[in-house]
Parts: sequence; C-alpha cells; structure tokens
Amino acid sequence: MAIEDKKISYRMYFVAVVFFMMAVFILIKLNNIQWVEGPYYRQLAKERTVKNFTIPANKGNVYSADGSLLATSIPEYTIYFDAVAPSSEHFKENIEALSDSLSVMFGKSSGHYQAKLQKARANKSRYVFIAKKLSYTEQMRLKSFPLFNKGANRGGLIIEQKIVREHPIGLVAKRTIGYERSNEDGKGLEYAFRDYLNGKNGHRMMQKIAKNQWKPISDINEKEPQDGYDIISTIDVYIQDIAHHALLKQLEHYSADHGCVIVMETKTGHVKAISNLGRAEDGSYYETQNYAITESHEPGSTFKLMDLIAVIDDKKADTSTIYDSKGGEIEYYGRRVRDSHKGGYGKISLARGFEVSSNTVVVQSVYNSYKDNPRQFVDRINSYGLNKPLGLPIKGEGIPVIPQPGTNRWSGVSLPWMAFGYGLSVTPLQTLTLYNAVANDGVMIKPIFVSEIKEWSKTIKKYNTEVINPKICSQETLDKVRKVLENVVKKGTGSKLYSKDFSMAGKTGTAQVNYKDKSKLYYASSFVGYFPADQPKYSCIVVVHKPNVAAGYYGADVAGPVFKRIAQKIFTDSPSTNHVKNIDAKVASQESEYLKYYKEVEKETRIVPNVKGMEGMDAVALLENLGLKVKVKGGAGRVKSQSLTSGQAFNKNQTIIIELS
Repeated sequence: MAIEDKKISYRMYFVAVVFFMMAVFILIKLNNIQWVEGPYYRQLAKERTVKNFTIPANKGNVYSADGSLLATSIPEYTIYFDAVAPSSEHFKENIEALSDSLSVMFGKSSGHYQAKLQKARANKSRYVFIAKKLSYTEQMRLKSFPLFNKGANRGGLIIEQKIVREHPIGLVAKRTIGYERSNEDGKGLEYAFRDYLNGKNGHRMMQKIAKNQWKPISDINEKEPQDGYDIISTIDVYIQDIAHHALLKQLEHYSADHGCVIVMETKTGHVKAISNLGRAEDGSYYETQNYAITESHEPGSTFKLMDLIAVIDDKKADTSTIYDSKGGEIEYYGRRVRDSHKGGYGKISLARGFEVSSNTVVVQSVYNSYKDNPRQFVDRINSYGLNKPLGLPIKGEGIPVIPQPGTNRWSGVSLPWMAFGYGLSVTPLQTLTLYNAVANDGVMIKPIFVSEIKEWSKTIKKYNTEVINPKICSQETLDKVRKVLENVVKKGTGSKLYSKDFSMAGKTGTAQVNYKDKSKLYYASSFVGYFPADQPKYSCIVVVHKPNVAAGYYGADVAGPVFKRIAQKIFTDSPSTNHVKNIDAKVASQESEYLKYYKEVEKETRIVPNVKGMEGMDAVALLENLGLKVKVKGGAGRVKSQSLTSGQAFNKNQTIIIELS
C-alpha cells in the first residue's frame, strides 16, 4: 500500500512539474508577445484597422490660346452614412430634419429617407449609400444638413472623393490633348506635361468599419493635396473648329479612310489647330490617331519644294531653265517616272514644271544637278532636320526616313525617286515645317503646342520660339520660290482654289501609298502652303488618305478645298484679322461693325462683391454666376478671405481665390 501511495505521489509531482513548466512557458510567451513581438502585432492590428489613404491632387487645367478651358479636373463625391456613429440623442433630434433636407435635394420623399436611416440604425449599418456623382457645391450643401454638419465621428457623414477629367467644350483636338495613359495612341499634352499637371497627392487616415469599408478618422487631412499647374496650349478654339469641320466635310464627301489638318502661326510656330479624323465601322469619323504627328509616309509631290530650293540655291538651275518633259515619261535604272498628264508638257521651264507638278521636269532637274554628288542634295535635307524627328514633347512622333548615300538604303534610283517624293518618308508636321520656313522669310522654327505653364496668374515656365535653321536659303532663292508657290494657285495645279478676294500659296500632292503591292495601293491627297501669299500669317497642311477614287483623288480636288475653306474662314470671319490685306470691302465693313460692338460690350463694368462671412457654397455660386473662376481653399465653412478686393472691377473668367474657415 505504501508503495502504491508512493507511485501516486510521484505521478502528482510529475503532473505538477508539467503544469509548472507549461505555466512558465506561457508566461515567457506572453512576455515575448508583449515586449518583444508586441510592437509588430500592434502595428499589424493598426494597419488592418487604420490605413493611410491617398487623396489625389487636382490636375491642372489645359487652356486654349484664347482662354477656353479644354480639359479640367472636377472633384466628384459619393456620400455614405455611418449609422452607428451618432449618439442616440443626436440621431433622434436630427433624423426628421435630415430626411427633409435629403428629400429636397434628391427628390425622393422624406419618409423614404427616414425609413432608410432608421433601418440602418437598427441594423447597425456603417456604410449606407446616400448619393453619388455630386459636385463640390452639392457636397458642401449636403455637409450643412442636420446631423451631417457634425462631421464624420459625431454625424456619421462619410465622403469619398474621386477626380474626373472633363472637356468642357467637347473633344477639341482630342488626340493632341490626349490622356495620361500607357499606350502611345493617347500620349498627347496630358502625358507630355504630366509632371506639371498632376500636382502632389495628399493623405488621409481612415479606419476600417467593415469589409472593404473605411471612414475618415478626423474631418481634416494629414496632408492636403497640392493642385497641379495649368498649361496654356497654342490651340485657338475658333480656328480649330474651322479646321475640324472643313476636314470632316471632305472626308465624308470622298468616303476617305482618314485625314489630318494642321494650322500653324508662321512667325511663332504656334500650332493653332490640329485635327485627326479616322473612319469608324459605321462610317462616322472621330479622332482615332494623331496622324499629323505619328504618321510618317511618302509625301509625293509636296516634297518637290525641297528640290526647287536646292537646285536654285546651289545654282544648279533657275526657274527659267528649260527641260524637255519627253512625252511625259523618263526612265532611270529600269524604273519609269511618269507625269499625270498623258503626253507630258513638251519643253517648259522649271518654274512651270513645278506649277503643273511635272514629275519628269523636276526629277530631271534634281538628277542632272546631283547625280555626281548626291550627298550635296541629301545634306541640305539633313540641315533642315528632316532626317530626324522634330523632338516634340508629345510622344509617338513618327520616324522620318531619308536615304543616305553610302548606306544599304541607297541605290541608283534613290536620287530620282526622292525628287518626286518617293523612297523617303516624313510626317505631315515635318512637311508643314518646311513650307512654314519659306513663309517665314527662310527661318525654320520648331512647332509649339504649349506656350506657358502657369499657377494662376504666375508664369512657371514659358516656351519661346525655337529656331531649327536660321536661314534655309538665300533671300534671292526665297523670293523666287515664293513666287512659284503663289503661281501654283493662280495658274497651276491649284488653280481651282484661286480667289481674287484673298491670296494663297502652296503645293498640291498626290502620292501612291503601298504601290509595291497593287492589291493594297491607294492614294494620299495633300495640299500644303500658307496665306496670305504676300504677308503670310498662317501655314497649313491637309492630308487625306484613301479617298474614293471614283469621286476623285488628286490633291487639288480632295485636300485643296479644305485648305481654301480654312483660309477663307479665317480671312473673312475672324475678328483678329482686320489687318490682313486683300479682304473684300464688304467683309471689312462687317468686321468693323463687329469690332465696334465688341468694344461696347467690353465697357460693361463688373464689380467684385464682398463674400466674406457667406457660406462657401453660396459664395461659389454667386461668384461663378458673375463670370469669375473660383478656387476654394479649406474644406468647409464660411468665407474668411478673398483674393480680389470687393468693389474692384474684374474681367470675365478672372480667377478669385476664397478661403473657408
């Protein structure tokens, strides 16, 4: 018995030791969790219940040269209600008044909202949907409602904000303004200048209240977002509208595949209009790709301007030099060059050959002049920068191809083929840059799409005219070339475009595309030049791809009318062109009346009101209705300061900054 008792005693000791060791282990583990691993677990718990959310900054605006808003970021708000947050007293006191306010704002009955909120309270719902897609002024109004005016913690108000990019006057120059996204097709100004436009994001601490549901910890942000800068583009909405509709009309008439138009200010290089339209499956046209910048292709006869400048400036030939068109067909290394006019033009001068776009005349001029030294001709092309991209800020610029002597791209037919715009490729904007140089007294300048970066009235960065080549040829050559370009319209291939009311100069082009594969062959029709011919203010290029051959395909017929319509509209309709010569007397009279009326309207005095002490949403509505652009600082409350002094005169669309308490 004693032995049995002894065994039991040993067992009890053993169990006691095991329990003691387990207790020690638990104490050690608890101590380790509390003091060693404690910070990690506390941080993990915090991260799972509290999170730092990014508040996107408002992107800067994109403006046209005439002050129109092309793209802007608008805050859009979604409202939820945390039915658990308010105290029982606050909920009972305000539920009826809150429901009445929601009913007035959103149209549903007060009873609907009262039942919805009471049900949410009973179910302890913490994320009840109230409204979405609210504007800034609407969410400010909602924040003033009973109960909601107590904020997130006491009133249960949850506000989620996202930024929506809007185009207030429609999709003007859509592909040039672009988007900030990854694919090349949409990389316009928005992407190129994103470092200025995007601003700096803010941060706000939010607490998890349910699965995928968060609410702000406080009514203020840990870090306020910093708005992006505005960019002032060179686009003129008036000219853009003219160019767009002129191109669209012609594309529809010829059932063409796609086309583009660029209008550039001669002296500055400012691109005033750029339209890129492609045909959809349903036959409609919309901005599909930025053809004007991205599409590098064989230009055809518009490249003959390069030939004319080179042979005259290098004194290889003159405008009066006579060439035999040889029945409209000549041959180089087994390849034939033909004129569009069957039988050729007989013996004519170089100038006349250019005016009627004779391939045989122009090709003979270039080949005879440079066959022993083709490098001289190609070096001139290179000196104008036509052998490389223009270096635009807009991504996706087309890569030009200019064959270089001594490379595997060069062959016996390279020189004659280049002479009439084949065997090489350039973008429409590059071609326009060359013609603009002729219009600009020989100064070749880089096209500009943005003139300024601004923060309100403060200029952050200014983009000045950049010279590519200070003088592309002698003044003597320039004068001769300009006269020939003017004669193209007066008595050459562009004679259908001639008007006694306003002067134009330029060159037609009709290029065969995919001519190596007859099954895919089509025509690209173009016209490029400038106006007025004597004192150029604008240069312009029109390119139309794959017009319906049955309707016509020559550059003078397809692209030329678009050029004329743009020039005519700018000449006769624009209030800013009263100084242009050769305008019809009746048009000048109408313009004078317009300017007189405009000056009278401008005399109207606008006075800044005193909005200090007003509710923010009321102040914004009042100021915007007066024609001011309002910038709000601070989250809510009444106006405590305004940037424009009350009583002072202001201009329409002038900016005023109001700060809320």
